Amino acid sequence: MSTIRGARERARIEVTAAIKDEARKQLAAEGAAKLSLRAVARELGMVSSALYRYFPSRDDLLTALIVDAYDAVGEVAEAAGAKGDGRSAPDAGRWTAVACAVREWALAHPHEYALIYGSPVPGYTAPQDTVGPASRVGLVLIGVVRDAHRAEGLAVPALDPGLRPEAARLAADLAPDLPPAVVAALVAAWAQLFGLISFELFGQFNRVVEAREQLFRHAVHEIGRSVGLLEGRVPTGADGPGA
Repeated sequence: MSTIRGARERARIEVTAAIKDEARKQLAAEGAAKLSLRAVARELGMVSSALYRYFPSRDDLLTALIVDAYDAVGEVAEAAGAKGDGRSAPDAGRWTAVACAVREWALAHPHEYALIYGSPVPGYTAPQDTVGPASRVGLVLIGVVRDAHRAEGLAVPALDPGLRPEAARLAADLAPDLPPAVVAALVAAWAQLFGLISFELFGQFNRVVEAREQLFRHAVHEIGRSVGLLEGRVPTGADGPGA
């Protein structure tokens, strides 16, 4: 009995993967707004009623694709954050490595990037299931800054007095162990990072920027400075200014 159950589970996994693969092809060809369960079933040689046993609605299939995309970019960000870029001071290098890894993933998977960071899909509301996967890149960036803060390698940025209540709220929600000014800067940095990638991916840099990787690295470096990351920090206890 367990053998039969195992074979059924394997078959379900394979069919689910085939459905998602075909749906990704439709995303590339038609866009998320035109994703159709009937069209996916037709391309796979399935009757639509059989496909509904795997994904009861278009929104369920969209959610599965969205979660997969967030998990994929989250995995590359986490891997990059663990090793850095080998060029800069440890925390600045990790910051740059994460940003560049996200950009490289986006360029290699433009339609999946557009699904999660492009225009909203008409009629679709993302469920709570997407929140955790969507947070992965942001949590990596917070982790890099948190490590710098713990190692006394963070210069807390200035904060406009009018923003203090919102910064305090953001810090309480996102990273209570970091100064509110840093958390507010991190939220802005997150938006700037994906703004740069989106401008490149969606064509706003066409006939404007040619050295796009170089511009991106420069901008990411400056964004890292805006959240307080220091280059070449002096480790705690070492001789240096103020030691």
